[in-house]
Amino acid sequence: MSATKFETQPYSIGEWTIARLPDDISKQLPSRSQVAIIGTINDYEFRTVLEPDGNFGHWLHITEQLQKDTKIQPGDTITVELEVTKDWPEPTMPDDLAAALKTAPDRVKEKWQDITPMARNEWVRWIGATNNLETRAVRIEKSISKLNGKHRRPCCFNLAACTVMEVSKSGVLLPPATA
Repeated sequence: MSATKFETQPYSIGEWTIARLPDDISKQLPSRSQVAIIGTINDYEFRTVLEPDGNFGHWLHITEQLQKDTKIQPGDTITVELEVTKDWPEPTMPDDLAAALKTAPDRVKEKWQDITPMARNEWVRWIGATNNLETRAVRIEKSISKLNGKHRRPCCFNLAACTVMEVSKSGVLLPPATA
């Protein structure tokens, strides 16, 4: 996919500000799952990973820092330009997973370093796709076990689901709040 440009309006879901990609733009992306991009919002350059919305589309998290840097607010019309990149950013490591990896066998630590940032991101997404702390702990334990075996990625995981618990329900991005 070459660079593409579109306009959209960010909206809030709880504490998060997001911008949905138009369906025709999402359909051009190489995956229904996450997609790493280099982009601009109102000519301000950034790199991130687009998130799946659970309905075969994508959305962009407009972080507090990005809002500050671009001076945009929910409801503003913004111009977004994006281009797919194979250069994936490192995922943010949750503290509980970092602690488990720290005490994991050397084979697991070596494999974690050997897999791609995209694969590491999939493990982080799978672990984080629950609000239940017991389920999360089980997923961390299973991750260590699978990485100690033959797995390099989590299996049986819907990569097209919206796994950000703060903005989704049942794997689907929540709609904007109505006034």
